Amino acid sequence: MKLIRGIDELKQLEPQPCVASIGNYDGVHRGHQTVIATLLEQAKRHGVQSTVVTFEPLAKEFFAPDSIQRLSSIEERARLLFDCGVDQVLCIEFNSDFASYSPGAFVKEVLVEGLLVRHLSVGDDFRFGRNRQGDFAMLLELGTQYGFDVAAHETFELDGDRVSSGRVRQALSIADFESAERLLGRPYRISGRVQIGQQLGRTIDYPTANLLMGDYRLPLAGVFAVQTYWDGQCFNSVANLGTRPTVDGSENRLEVHLFDFDQDLYGQEISVEFIAKIRDEKRFDSLDDLKKQINIDALTARKLLEELN
Repeated sequence: MKLIRGIDELKQLEPQPCVASIGNYDGVHRGHQTVIATLLEQAKRHGVQSTVVTFEPLAKEFFAPDSIQRLSSIEERARLLFDCGVDQVLCIEFNSDFASYSPGAFVKEVLVEGLLVRHLSVGDDFRFGRNRQGDFAMLLELGTQYGFDVAAHETFELDGDRVSSGRVRQALSIADFESAERLLGRPYRISGRVQIGQQLGRTIDYPTANLLMGDYRLPLAGVFAVQTYWDGQCFNSVANLGTRPTVDGSENRLEVHLFDFDQDLYGQEISVEFIAKIRDEKRFDSLDDLKKQINIDALTARKLLEELN
């Protein structure tokens, strides 16, 4: 399993033949999983490795910042794709240089010379290259020229509608975690490495494990009953996802308080599964007021999670 970060890194590697799919793969939902299953069949048929080509930021984010909400970071996307059986992920930085690539240059330099693609899977509405000049028909022509075949993604439907990242975002925005799980094929989680925060939680008897969410927008915010997974164990927890307005926070972060837990998690990888929303994030007049509300939130989360168990 290999995460290749950028075209420059790709060019430094010894090319190995592969079958590939290109797409955002945000969230790696059940539709994506269907595409991956077909891709793995092609990899087996050709006797080569499987590759997913994706982008960071997403193209829509580059051209219209804050235009969409994100389900996963590139690290989470790669991990989920590896869990599906993908051999390698090429993450291309979507910047002005890449946006200026001609369709022919992208296919020749990345797909043919960089990846030695034997089979390519994309959506039939896939557009690529400078000013979106490339389309599915052009890929078919270039595939014939360079010796790889091209296929359109299969559509996966649930309840009569196509499964998409947009449907998952909509479910999460209203805290419908049951629907999100059905679309994803797994519970919705946010995973990452615990960072050192301001340690304000310790001053009000609620130490937290902090995950920084980066610059991208998320489809949900507020206070939640969650379950935290670490070192093969599951801990009932309460979490705040947002900017922490009471302490004039600006960056988006996930703060998780694990019940009846006193170990050091700094630098550790954790995964946080969202169970139920308790309330929206709000600004309090003082830390004392915040602590009183957290006491209520914690009791609510404990009750919800005990009922679940």
